[in-house]
Amino acid sequence: MKRTSLGYLACLALLLLAPAVLYPVLVMKVLCFALFACAFNLLLGYTGLLSFGHALFFGSATYLTGYALKAWQVPTLAGIALGVLGAAALGWIVGSLAIRRQGIYFAMITLALAQLMFFVLLQSPFTGGEDGLQGVPRGTLFGLDLANDYTLYYLVATLFAAAFWLIQRTIQSPFGQTLKAIRENEARAISLGYDVDKYKLLAFVLSAALAGLAGALKTLLFGFATLSDAHWHTSGEVVLMTLLGGMGTVLGPIVGAGVIVTLQTEMAEKVGSLVTVMMGLIFIVCVLVFRRGVVGEGIALYHRMTGEKPR
Repeated sequence: MKRTSLGYLACLALLLLAPAVLYPVLVMKVLCFALFACAFNLLLGYTGLLSFGHALFFGSATYLTGYALKAWQVPTLAGIALGVLGAAALGWIVGSLAIRRQGIYFAMITLALAQLMFFVLLQSPFTGGEDGLQGVPRGTLFGLDLANDYTLYYLVATLFAAAFWLIQRTIQSPFGQTLKAIRENEARAISLGYDVDKYKLLAFVLSAALAGLAGALKTLLFGFATLSDAHWHTSGEVVLMTLLGGMGTVLGPIVGAGVIVTLQTEMAEKVGSLVTVMMGLIFIVCVLVFRRGVVGEGIALYHRMTGEKPR
């Protein structure tokens, strides 16, 4: 436990020092998508529910937060909270419908409802249609101007750290252990008296709310919300991030998000549309060679070298 705590403290130190050596906007973008991937991993990696429509919550929160900040001119934290609450409400509605089915049927229901939301956002007058919602102000926080990238960075880093702590506590709690039991053997969990549907729904809503927080922070960072945030392609990217880093590991989605976002940002200008080909090749290599993901394979190698049993 002491070793784990030291590892988290080291990660926190790196998080605080990152803008001193890296472009803060790039780091913030990585943190937004890392949080999105962590939220998705809570559902897939620890509950065993594969959603093909998680961009629904990410994208809806980008628009809700953006509209609240621009049209209603609410305080910044209130705009973020509205995005999170809106995503959580959608999570409850979608989850109530989707958990009635399992496997590929569950995945297809989430995808269908996500596409429905995509067309709602496309046709609604307040979203700006294909142009998106532009000119979203960052506002201020405790008298500090969030238009400054470094000031905004520490807000994003603080909220990311708080959300990551919540995910970690959830995983380690009795609730999280029950989710793992459902993932491993749902029939046995039912036989032990657990209300499996209730646990699934709670996990789905929590995952949706955290995905909404990621979307709200992304809108705050770039000052706009676009249809790509709610597109099925974004849902596919978060699946790739999670599998690449390591499904069912705490740090895996963060590593996967870092790799994918860095590739998209740094390589897009050099290779153009070929960046999607590169991502596809990375996914193929991951599936063939790193079945547990980068972090998962690293953990397995460590256990083999030390003789420790995985927990």
